[in-house]
Amino acid sequence: MIAPRYLKTSAGRKLAYHKTDGSAPGVVFLGGFKSDMDGTKAVHLQEWARRTGRAFLRFDYSGHGQSSEKFTDGCIGDWAADAAAVLEALTDGPQILVGSSMGGWISLLTARAMPGRVAGLVTIAAAPDFTEDSMWAGFDADQKAELMEKGQVALPSEYGEPYIITRKLIEDGRNQLVLRDPLELPFPVRFLQGTSDEDVDKSVALRLLDHAQGPDMRLTLVDGADHRFSDPDCLGLIEASVEEVIARAAGGTD
Repeated sequence: MIAPRYLKTSAGRKLAYHKTDGSAPGVVFLGGFKSDMDGTKAVHLQEWARRTGRAFLRFDYSGHGQSSEKFTDGCIGDWAADAAAVLEALTDGPQILVGSSMGGWISLLTARAMPGRVAGLVTIAAAPDFTEDSMWAGFDADQKAELMEKGQVALPSEYGEPYIITRKLIEDGRNQLVLRDPLELPFPVRFLQGTSDEDVDKSVALRLLDHAQGPDMRLTLVDGADHRFSDPDCLGLIEASVEEVIARAAGGTD
């Protein structure tokens, strides 16, 4: 396995990344909550980029994968800042952002903060505002009390060890919400969502499509696809969506 390179950010964090040189606009993959850049979708897209000669970048947020810091010290604002730092330091010109789950939220924050650096967007089971609308809203009274008094609460996970949800994550998340204020996406956007996703309900994708404003937005629902969205058909749809967004961004047609 090839060792990653590292970017030292102005906040002092060391972010691990893999970069493939190629044609513009480049593609940047933004991973999910407690995920890393070695996941199936990220690696598949890197192989696609090498095959097609497209510039590509995948990286680990702080507290994730091979980057510095503890996961429990981070929050949405920190990880959005990591994405902005990577975009500024390691890419040139507008990029196509591919955001998976939490990465979908991060990509929307990036598009709002740096619209000139985004040429298009593909989200996969995007989870905007999940700290408030899914986690906090789903906590019972005892969990809310434990979070506020002890600073954290443990949630079971189907993907391994329990998730430790911190008070910092919840409170910072309220400063990063994207579904309460106007959300302009003035570039080609493709939202992808599985109907059998048990982590992000399809209603979230419908709410995002209804809330965002842009000249070229489409939502594709895949019957039976789960949150991983990583079987061969789903991976092929991700590729096709990225290629369509690239063509649209260049002024082409389907």
